[in-house]
Amino acid sequence: MTRDLGAAATGSPDDPHEQSRAAREQPLLLHSMAVFRELFETVFRCRDVGVVVEVGVESGQVSALYADLGATVHCVEPAPGEELRAVLDGDPRLNLVEGLSPAVLPDLPVADLYILDGDHNYAVVRDELAWIMANAPDAVVVLHDVLWPCGRRDFYYQPSPVAPEDAHPATTDGPTVWHDELTPAGFVGDGAYTVAERAGGPRNGVLTAVEDALDGAGDWRFQIVPAVFGFGVLARTGAPGTDAVFEALRPYTSSRLLAAMENNRIALYTRVLQLQYEAAARTREATRLTETVNAQQQEIARLKSELDRAATENASRSQELRRLQDTPPVPAPAPEHELGAAVSNLGRALSARIRKPPGSRP
Repeated sequence: MTRDLGAAATGSPDDPHEQSRAAREQPLLLHSMAVFRELFETVFRCRDVGVVVEVGVESGQVSALYADLGATVHCVEPAPGEELRAVLDGDPRLNLVEGLSPAVLPDLPVADLYILDGDHNYAVVRDELAWIMANAPDAVVVLHDVLWPCGRRDFYYQPSPVAPEDAHPATTDGPTVWHDELTPAGFVGDGAYTVAERAGGPRNGVLTAVEDALDGAGDWRFQIVPAVFGFGVLARTGAPGTDAVFEALRPYTSSRLLAAMENNRIALYTRVLQLQYEAAARTREATRLTETVNAQQQEIARLKSELDRAATENASRSQELRRLQDTPPVPAPAPEHELGAAVSNLGRALSARIRKPPGSRP
């Protein structure tokens, strides 16, 4: 009996959790170009690749993959962080190029393989392809994000180098599989990028840029592996290895199973995004209600304190009033004019007695 399990992580009766381990080791979004290692190995087998230009560098992990396959790699990144800089500086096969594509492409050696995974919008991708197709006609070009959500809708990394006249009105809301409108519960950039308000139409999206480049190019071929937001491969008919590359990739590019799994993946993922947004909203609401309750409790405590103070003052005043009521009244002194009159009358009476003759009757 022959048993061929292929690439499946099946585990064994003694190790039944192999597939679970493999699943949890993957990034939740599965957005990394590292998952395409098998496809890059296929490209490298079908044609000689000595120089790679990688536009848009992740952590350096994928850059090292190209180097492991035998290439010198030029890593184009406009704003590398210290961690990425350290990774690239630590590998002599990797050359950091700080700058914006496509402006830096003329300064680099002509490559055998271009990886375009930078700013996912029509203007940038169209300019990148225009330079490559004119100056490196024998190269293979791999483009990431040629399907949803960037295929027909521009994304703009911030701050965006795209000229205002080449950009569409954009928003911080994001797309979702579940309806055509944008939503804060969708695929949002959290400050890293903005999204074109509308999808479709002219000069909008990565795939539209590829199609427009092909319209004026003549004998170039393009195919898509429908997985992980779309792995597009572009090469000129007659260039070294072109036929071999597309023939080797045919099982992937023609796979309805892959396409169905990708649609299922983005539907599930955007549902998770919605649930995360709703959970965060409920948390914010609960926090707001807690703050409101705390504020009301503080106000109640303040009013109770005021009430207690007023009650104390009222009791003190009531006690003072009772004391005054229990004290006998003190006669009020005669008014000053009455005292004066009495003194005058007494004085006149005494004067009259003094002037009487002796022996006279009173």
